[in-house]
Amino acid sequence: MSFDTPAGTRGTRQPTGRFFRWINQLMTRRIRRRGGQVMGFNALILTTVGRKTGAERTNPVGWFPADDGSRLIVASAAGAAGNPAWYYNIAANPGKVRIEVDGHTIHVTAEQLHGADRTLAWKQITTASPRFAAYQDKTDRELPIIRLLPRPSQDGV
Repeated sequence: MSFDTPAGTRGTRQPTGRFFRWINQLMTRRIRRRGGQVMGFNALILTTVGRKTGAERTNPVGWFPADDGSRLIVASAAGAAGNPAWYYNIAANPGKVRIEVDGHTIHVTAEQLHGADRTLAWKQITTASPRFAAYQDKTDRELPIIRLLPRPSQDGV
């Protein structure tokens, strides 16, 4: 599936800057230490490869279980007009993504949901966390939903 969600023309201000990076680092340490929930939903640590730099980037992200055992994440950026940077990193390198959940590192392949798959996932996500419906109301872009599928291990990796 393609990663093809363009930025919108309206939305909230995307969280950025030194303070936001510090909060992300704090949340990442907390998730690694305790696992569990952040802000009322399940959280994981998403590691992507930068599309421009090739450097690894780590972000705490909320996730939702999918019916097939995969995990769903939403590139909401709190309802900003633009997609979060990690969305573009995943789009450039969908097979170079890993997540940390409950103390386990899992290599995953990312795919963006479209059509009926997205509609069903969106209903599940907004039922579990109405906050995402509010984020969608703030922007004119369709918030991308990404499915994270575990990759078969290769040579114990």
